[in-house]
Amino acid sequence: MKILVTGAAGFIGSHVAQRLLDRGYELVGLDNLNEYYDVTLKQARLARLTTQPNFRFVKLDLTDTAAMATLFASEKFARVVHLAAQAGVRYSLEDPHAYVRSNVTGTLCVLEGCRHNAVGHLVYASTSSVYGANTNMPFSVHNIADHPLSLYASTKRANELMAHNYSALFGLPTTGLRFFTVYGPWGRPDMALFLFTRNILEGKPIDVFNHGHHRRDFTYVDDIAEGVVRVLERPPQPDPKWRSDAPDPATSFAPFRLYNIGNNRPVELLRYIEIIEECLGRKAQKNFLPLQPGDVPETCADIDDLVRDVGYRPATPVEVGVKNFVEWFCGYYGYQR
Repeated sequence: MKILVTGAAGFIGSHVAQRLLDRGYELVGLDNLNEYYDVTLKQARLARLTTQPNFRFVKLDLTDTAAMATLFASEKFARVVHLAAQAGVRYSLEDPHAYVRSNVTGTLCVLEGCRHNAVGHLVYASTSSVYGANTNMPFSVHNIADHPLSLYASTKRANELMAHNYSALFGLPTTGLRFFTVYGPWGRPDMALFLFTRNILEGKPIDVFNHGHHRRDFTYVDDIAEGVVRVLERPPQPDPKWRSDAPDPATSFAPFRLYNIGNNRPVELLRYIEIIEECLGRKAQKNFLPLQPGDVPETCADIDDLVRDVGYRPATPVEVGVKNFVEWFCGYYGYQR
């Protein structure tokens, strides 16, 4: 079975690609290697994949409509994992156009490729950010998520609606996965764990927003990757219990599904920082600041549907995940603890 993974040089994409290769799939990895953050880190992730015989890399921008159509038509992918996106809540306040180009137009090109080439299942990345102003914990896929607080979240919610459109009109099986605060080795340099670790090691202060009282459902990247692969192997079916007079946002009369993937154990940001300090054997200098625009104070994933339908529950404790990240970070960048 040949699978396309978009964003294969990315943080989550590279982990998912490796897990699929471990299962014996043939993979085409797509990425545009843009300069949103350090391209050498993306190339290093990619280098771990390109030495494997079942992996082939294609450098391509999702928004190149003609090239995407040609790729899909020539490769005839059985399934697609769409993880490429312009990430980051804060950056969406600075360059909103980048989010519409990558996350909306790019996803449309993926959907069109799947539609016209009989792809058997599209799994795509969404985000816990779609819950926005919702404070009903834990966040459930069965609740409405139509009050986003950032353009990043809005584009990801748009992806879910677009996917449903293609499932309903063209019978394309689609599954959206709402990821909750993913962290771990090979992470992005704009993420809190990366920034905190580097600054603590260099004796610089760290910015602690919301005075450290955030609570996040931190989810280890290997748990995310395993969840993606298991969902990919289970294409959704129409829900015979779905009712148009009381529509469930998570299912449909079409082959469409939404799941949360989170650790289901929120951790306060101050405790997260303590764990980093313990792993590094150093104390952080903290610069306490108010809540940032577009951010939410708490996230927690209801994963009952994932457990029931897919038989999978993320389980890596944050203490283990942070330790693994710190070991990778110090080794990759040559820091001494």
